[in-house]
Amino acid sequence: FYSGFVYDMLGIPVELYTAIFAIARIVGWSAHRIEELNTAGKIIRPAYMSVMKKRIEE
Repeated sequence: FYSGFVYDMLGIPVELYTAIFAIARIVGWSAHRIEELNTAGKIIRPAYMSVMKKRIEE
């Protein structure tokens, strides 16, 4: 959200903003792709457990 402001304060040319933004996300994109390849396309997520109390019907 504040990346453009930070780039400006660092004196980075405006022409490089998009490239830097994409490069910063390549690690995340790569991690997702590696996970897909290692798990045969299945995404591993933690098990869901509701912490809400059950509603009592009146």
